[in-house]
Amino acid sequence: MCLILLAWRAHPGYRLVVAANRDEFFARPAVPAHWWSDAPRLLAGRDLEAGGTWMGMSRDGRFAALTNYRDPSRRRPGAPSRGMLVRDCLTSAEAPLDTLRTIAKTSAQYAGFNLFAADAGELAIHESTTGAVRTLAPGIYGLSNHVLDTPWPKVRLARERFAAALARLPGEDDFLALLRDDTPAPDHHLPDTGVGPEWERRLSPAFIRGPGYGTRCSTVLTVTDDGAVRLHEWTWDERGEPAGEVEHRFRIA
Repeated sequence: MCLILLAWRAHPGYRLVVAANRDEFFARPAVPAHWWSDAPRLLAGRDLEAGGTWMGMSRDGRFAALTNYRDPSRRRPGAPSRGMLVRDCLTSAEAPLDTLRTIAKTSAQYAGFNLFAADAGELAIHESTTGAVRTLAPGIYGLSNHVLDTPWPKVRLARERFAAALARLPGEDDFLALLRDDTPAPDHHLPDTGVGPEWERRLSPAFIRGPGYGTRCSTVLTVTDDGAVRLHEWTWDERGEPAGEVEHRFRIA
């Protein structure tokens, strides 16, 4: 994922609410969220190039999601796929914090990333670039391609809109609207991550349009206090137009 808004125990009826966009090269093959045949308790999209995923949920209530850390100077050619770390979190038998502590021991082998992991009891994050592993208090969080809650324009604005949208659950229209916002940030508010002004501008909206690279899918995930899960995912083509839609509902075992 390249933009994640997350509410952890910040709503009276929902323990977890997530709205997220995955940005990727359109040439990289992937399939929408589905129950995996080789890991039947795992619901997630799948990267068909490396076999991992960017975000998912398990039958027993584990959640995980990952964003890349944008810094060209930290590129690691030949590094293992970060998408497999999400799968590791979803299939682990350890508590989320312990799972992330284990991952942190080898995270320097990977290109930079941030990784959420949660179960019914705790939400934790690992930032590979700082080495931090910690649990998060109940609240609303925003994460893009830097560390947690970095006030990039799209993170700040999307987090504000996400907080307002929580009041209108179970409605999803406001979540999808914020994820579809393709308004670029003013140049004087653009971050400097080393990719140059043109790419900073292109990557500044919540929703990124191609050609070649852009927002591939948008996902809204809700988990009620009594364990009812709804995952709704929209897929977009290179023009930013609808290319598919899936919805899954289940109750945590």
